[in-house]
Amino acid sequence: MTAWHLECSACDSRAPGDALATVCPRCGQPWLVRYDSAYPSRDALNARWDMWRYSAVLPLGDWKHPVSLGEGLTPMHDAPALAREIGVARLWIKDEGLNPTGSFKARGMSAAVTRARALGVPGLVTPTAGNAGAALAAYGAAAGIPVVVYAPSSTPAPILETIRVFGAELRLVDGHIGDAGKQARAFAAESGFFDVSTLREPYRIEGKKTMGYELAEQMGWRLPTHIIYPTGGGTGLIGMWKAFAEMRDGGWLATDVAMPKMIVAQADGCAPIVRAFDAGLDRATPWENPTTHASGLRVPGPLGDRLILRAVKESGGDALAVSEDAIRAATARLSRATGIDAAPEGGCALAVVTELARVGRVGRDAEVLVFNTGSGASYRF
Repeated sequence: MTAWHLECSACDSRAPGDALATVCPRCGQPWLVRYDSAYPSRDALNARWDMWRYSAVLPLGDWKHPVSLGEGLTPMHDAPALAREIGVARLWIKDEGLNPTGSFKARGMSAAVTRARALGVPGLVTPTAGNAGAALAAYGAAAGIPVVVYAPSSTPAPILETIRVFGAELRLVDGHIGDAGKQARAFAAESGFFDVSTLREPYRIEGKKTMGYELAEQMGWRLPTHIIYPTGGGTGLIGMWKAFAEMRDGGWLATDVAMPKMIVAQADGCAPIVRAFDAGLDRATPWENPTTHASGLRVPGPLGDRLILRAVKESGGDALAVSEDAIRAATARLSRATGIDAAPEGGCALAVVTELARVGRVGRDAEVLVFNTGSGASYRF
């Protein structure tokens, strides 16, 4: 019997934690990890200086032997000049571009590949808008597991080259990540390779949730008032919201802690979550003809739509989409004001908080954390 089990995020189905799992066979929605034993105290933090510092709250077995490339423990930069310019009390930038392969995707793939290796998969496959494929290629190489990646041909060239460098088989697809996902699932069904698509297995979210544990520790076990998260598949936002509840209920945070308002940032050429939020819906309909140069945001039909919208609603959060010009301008502004090599997804998040502050949807007393989810170097070619 494992120390955790899986619960469907939509129905009352349960599954053991010691078997390969994709999505709930009853309703097709994502599984979430739930723990069977008493939640450990903060004293369980170990001395590792990567995300496996939080191994006591990860369902992954022996923390001494994960598939790790040093992911996590990324810096939180105070940005007082930007805070004054935008009109908020504090502004921090969490720079996930310093992870292995240049994005926050490293966290999720470290966790997913660690579990996949333990369960003896013959190979791994994923569709990607770019960064997830690069991360899986690297962690597959570290684990000695073959990897196949399906990516839109419009994916930035440096990211595609990174996938090739790590020895993964790259298959280019005409269309968007949804089209790549269909081909990846078909390949998984015929080959036996395990599909590690966003939320189609339960452990990437566990790696991503470490962003929540980490920012809380960096802030002295308190939380910002607002988190601005560039949202494509949304696993990071879902994972952090899960982490905050775990920390509060497990005694890592005060029981009366004020939870952050979770704010979705999207591009106006692909904004299914914003459209659903504005309409007061609990599900999103796929976006038609998705376009944005921020490739990580070009996800027209995220499987986690219901979980993203639930987190935004429960937190009293918000959602906004901004133009391509606004994203480009804010990306340059973020880099020039801080020295962070921002990806356009990070620029999108900065543009969103700027607009929300301008119209009063983020107050002047706000303490805001903006996520830069990747490295700008991955987009230059």
